Amino acid sequence: MELSELTAYASGKYQIQEQHKWADFPGFSVLCHAQTGKWVALLMRQWDTETGTEIQRCDVKCGGLGGIRRPYLSPPFRMHGSKWVGVCFDERTEPQIVFHLLDQAIASETPRGFTIVLGGQHTPQETGYRETALPFSGSRYRPSKEPIPEKLREMRRLFGYGRASAASKAASFYRQAVFMQDYEDDCPWSGSDFICYFPAYQDLTTRQLRGYFTWRAGVRRGDFHPIPTSAAYLYLYELLNGVGANGPEDVLNRLRAFEAGYLDSGVGDPRMRKNLRRWMMEYAVLNGLPPETVREYADADMIAKDEALAVLRNPEACTDDAVFAALCVFGGRKLAESPVIMFDAVRGRRLFSEAWRSASSFRMGEKKLFALCFGERKTRRWYPLSNAVYYEQKRPEDKDYVLNECRSFRCRGGIWTVRAFESLSYDKARLQGFLHETDARLRRYLKTGRYLKEKPEDAWAVPFIDAVIGADRNAVMEASRPKISIDLSGLEQIRKDARITRDSLLTEEELGEVEEAVMTPEEETASDLPLNDVQLRIVRAILNGEDVKGLLRDHHLMPTMAADSINEALFDEIGDTVLLCENDQLLLVDDYIEELKQIVELCGE
Repeated sequence: MELSELTAYASGKYQIQEQHKWADFPGFSVLCHAQTGKWVALLMRQWDTETGTEIQRCDVKCGGLGGIRRPYLSPPFRMHGSKWVGVCFDERTEPQIVFHLLDQAIASETPRGFTIVLGGQHTPQETGYRETALPFSGSRYRPSKEPIPEKLREMRRLFGYGRASAASKAASFYRQAVFMQDYEDDCPWSGSDFICYFPAYQDLTTRQLRGYFTWRAGVRRGDFHPIPTSAAYLYLYELLNGVGANGPEDVLNRLRAFEAGYLDSGVGDPRMRKNLRRWMMEYAVLNGLPPETVREYADADMIAKDEALAVLRNPEACTDDAVFAALCVFGGRKLAESPVIMFDAVRGRRLFSEAWRSASSFRMGEKKLFALCFGERKTRRWYPLSNAVYYEQKRPEDKDYVLNECRSFRCRGGIWTVRAFESLSYDKARLQGFLHETDARLRRYLKTGRYLKEKPEDAWAVPFIDAVIGADRNAVMEASRPKISIDLSGLEQIRKDARITRDSLLTEEELGEVEEAVMTPEEETASDLPLNDVQLRIVRAILNGEDVKGLLRDHHLMPTMAADSINEALFDEIGDTVLLCENDQLLLVDDYIEELKQIVELCGE
């Protein structure tokens, strides 16, 4: 809730306008009683430079809390005395409660007495003009000469006078709604305006009531016509209280029909949709309807964040596309439009996702990266349907309701709580820093242009990002090599087959000459292999895990030159690169180690 909603309520119901009395303090303003001019509320707005948000608070002269307990209510911030109550405005603040406190403040300052003059004669001292106190001008009830249907008279009698609390008003509304659930009238709404926060039947004149019930009869038949928004809310309140429907599923069906016929069609005020969707979601939870039904009506941004958080908590179990999409939920449009993604979308999404997986092991104290960025799930009070006129007919049973992996609801002793990740706990700077650093280093690695300046405060993320870049570079190099597989175990059989073929073609004299000239494999020497003595010593040393720097130095060889000469010498034998040079260090390719061992064994010591 915001302060602007409170000022709108004061203006609409009491014709009270916000007054800015101090030019030097533009963040302070007051609401004054329309008759007495006394302050009923002090409003305070202050800009927080650290978070870049506006802090909104107020002090209300409501005479005390009267047993109301809410986390956003406190002792007054600026005013003094037991009659003043402080209110913090944020996502937890319930409009119904704050409006009720302002109602109490207005009522406490409203003059109660008035003067009655009997007789028509004035004494000499009474000649001239005299002021006579009138009832408070905010009253909505005025005499009417229009005949009142008996059903409406009886409904009026059901209202519980004497108690001004929101709960008593909701109870009266429920009794009246049940009493009037089948009533219809034939007196269309005549165009008179009606503005009221948390409207109930008692807030309408007889003429307006007849117009409402005529309109409601048409809505139930699927015939939607314009009516003041405050009057249309009465129909939604009836449904939320189960009046005019057969069970929770039917309530939601009728609310859907209202959304389609009254809002989607353009007949009604589209601003009602936000409240309607919230109520449908909360009503579904209260009545234990399936989670998929709740998600259908829940705030789309809330559900998207919950789903993204579930992915980022366990990225190893999710696809690259899912992890990248989750990062975009918090990283915004710029991440999705990064040159890395424009350069190669599939590869870019994979690299961003691998970077998050790699960095997920980062710790600061006992917290890993996810907890550092998004905090832990917290439990707070939940007030379903608190901004509607809703009467809880019976105390709800204890229950647990799991909406998704990141959000659940619990009811114990009639008190509801919600457990979820709160946006107020997010460390947006850390998350944005990680995404910025990842984007910057990937742009340079892929040479996409439009480079970003790296920030020293985000250096913690560099090792994890570089590890992903290194793995990708190796994978690209490996993929670029031709894949030739030679099975040395089959060479002996090939030689045998060749001998048989040869023997069948040669005469005995020719065969003898060949046997003298050809040596068996066991008799082969290093001179028959493509490697010279130095190259053979290098390969043997690397196979034995020995350092070859001294050997290279003695023979005046650079590591890269030695690797190139050995790969070239063995290419006809193996058909692929067998030796790599990385950072002046010679490394054997794992796929060909066994073949090299066989070649070295043939050469002997």
